[in-house]
Amino acid sequence: MTPRWAAGVRPLLWAFAALTAVHLGALLAGATAVAHVTKPALMPVLACYVLARGGPALLAAALLFGCGGDTLLQIGGDTVFLLGMASFAAGHVCYLMVFARHGERNGAAPARRGRTAGLAAGYGLLLAGTVALLWPDLPAELRIPVAGYSLLLTAMAFGALRAGLLAAAGGLLFLLSDTLIASGLAHWPQLPLPQFCIMLTYAAAQFALATGVLRAATTAGRPGPRPAPVLPGAGVS
Repeated sequence: MTPRWAAGVRPLLWAFAALTAVHLGALLAGATAVAHVTKPALMPVLACYVLARGGPALLAAALLFGCGGDTLLQIGGDTVFLLGMASFAAGHVCYLMVFARHGERNGAAPARRGRTAGLAAGYGLLLAGTVALLWPDLPAELRIPVAGYSLLLTAMAFGALRAGLLAAAGGLLFLLSDTLIASGLAHWPQLPLPQFCIMLTYAAAQFALATGVLRAATTAGRPGPRPAPVLPGAGVS
């Protein structure tokens, strides 16, 4: 039986899904005004969902810093771009704090340590390779900021492993989304509909990170997120 409080959470899920669909549709249709209005609204709705589920305040903060970055990146200009990057970076710091508090706390068995070291090496190689490839083609004034941001982003994606596979997938999608942005800064050949691809992977990343953390906290038996409501025609979120 669905608890009564779920009635207050379900509309937030639908609102996030609807806003995402409208935003992506606007990008496909070239409806710039609609895209600009809906983009900053995405993460606050998802943050409200997190709080309605009883999730960590730091998780909601990470999403709201994402909203700040979304808003600033729409304005344009190098200075504002750097401010937007800083807002996303603050969100990644919040995510790292969330993973430290709500991630797995299993003992460090030798096999686990070896697997963690292997994954860390893989993420490190991914970071080094991406920055090395982008570096020559990035504007000189953006090279150091992009490299520093990439380090923090990769740390967040690696840290997401502590919160389970869903959150880890979100971290990888965030890496992909921001790499697409960086490739545009470097004037590399772009995928068809680049903004659509960026926002599709970004929205999926944030949703996977948020729901992955909520699931991890629930599984660990800590006080906090309530079970996700059953959506009509969808399974348990």
